[in-house]
Amino acid sequence: MKDHYGRKIDYLRISVTDRCNLRCIYCMSPEGVKPIKHREILSYEEIIRIAAIAVSLGVKKIRITGGEPLARKNITYLISSLNNIKGLEDISLTTNGVLLEKYADEIAQAGLRRVNVSLDSLRADKYAKITRGGDIDNVLRGIDKAERAGLIPVKINMVAIRGFNDDEIEDFAKMTLEKSYQVRFIEFMPLGARDLWSPEKYIPINEIKSIAEKIGPLTPVRLRKSGPARYFRFEGASGVVGFINAISHQFCTECNRLRLTADGKLRPCLFSETEIDLKNPLRSGAPDSEIERLIKLAIEVKPEGHNLNCTKEFNALRPMSKIGG
Repeated sequence: MKDHYGRKIDYLRISVTDRCNLRCIYCMSPEGVKPIKHREILSYEEIIRIAAIAVSLGVKKIRITGGEPLARKNITYLISSLNNIKGLEDISLTTNGVLLEKYADEIAQAGLRRVNVSLDSLRADKYAKITRGGDIDNVLRGIDKAERAGLIPVKINMVAIRGFNDDEIEDFAKMTLEKSYQVRFIEFMPLGARDLWSPEKYIPINEIKSIAEKIGPLTPVRLRKSGPARYFRFEGASGVVGFINAISHQFCTECNRLRLTADGKLRPCLFSETEIDLKNPLRSGAPDSEIERLIKLAIEVKPEGHNLNCTKEFNALRPMSKIGG
């Protein structure tokens, strides 16, 4: 499956829920985002059918996201079912880590390969403030459990926000000195709570990298897996540091993904409001050929790139919990 710009589309991100067990201040208000009604959320059987059709068309990798995917009941059933799809080569999951200690062994046994943990502070007091009550020790135990369960490499995603957590960039980078983690720094994007975003809080990747280099020089490394991050290693370090420049330089030219929202919309681009409805055709008895046509249509309308920039304020997009992290 190639789009009009020659990009091979072989990666599907599937949101299984828009609900989350944290209330991070940069993502949602204290009362949370109004959840999608349960009957509007795709069932596991519907997700599995879409995934199987997508794999038959060329998708090789699937990432399960949310909201918080581990908060959805019986997530191991979905993982094991996806793992049985012939031709699917990789299943991973993005989590806030709160339930990772509890479920790491189960999801690994079900066929999950790797986890990405979204984590924006390593300090207990700041983490509790950011998440409105989360326990950082619980998350760190979960990360350790995931590693021991074989969900490797563990990737830790940190969104750097000026005046918010930029004083911890070095602390996150130092994690790679002793641990084989992939710590990835991501530019702050206009997603989530509309009253938090402003250009002043945005930190370009070049600046983030220069802060990390206070620890020592970083040498570029090439990893076998494709993706938007550019990876580097400190001399003698066990892990690597990655940088994702979603806005300053973009990664659109290499984008290989589609996103399926929890309510059954297929999005060709994270930053575009274009969505193709798969849920209603599924529930109206559409044959696989029609779902194939809609997936191919999503690829046909996939834009060459986004036009976001940080020179002026702009309206925040649909909350990330509604799109899929």
